[in-house]
Amino acid sequence: MSDNLTIGILAKRGGVNVETIRYYQRRGLLEEPSKPSGGFRRYPQESVKRLLFIKRAQSLGFTLEEILGLLALDERKACLETRGIAAHKLELIEQKIADLSKMRKSLARLVRSCDASTAGAPCPIIHLLAD
Repeated sequence: MSDNLTIGILAKRGGVNVETIRYYQRRGLLEEPSKPSGGFRRYPQESVKRLLFIKRAQSLGFTLEEILGLLALDERKACLETRGIAAHKLELIEQKIADLSKMRKSLARLVRSCDASTAGAPCPIIHLLAD
């Protein structure tokens, strides 16, 4: 693999579009190589790994700001701090799951009350939400 990637090739290998790469550069997540006069910026192969890291971290629910923090911790070899951040993210996800479970149960109860109502009666869902 070449160490001399154009932004288009980097985008393709990272599964993103060129504007995403430019956005990540503005946010400080990816470095923007210098542009030679009359030429194109060339990205090192390491940029693909960093781009894939960003996408994987996003798929786990990390924000771009949190990912920037993780990248900084990686440079400092701060595994314990990184673990703490991941554990906190896990707690947040578990809380969201619990909240969604409660919402699911409440909505299921509302749907059942609607199914049990008689035709022409006021809608029990709207009635229960209004109370």
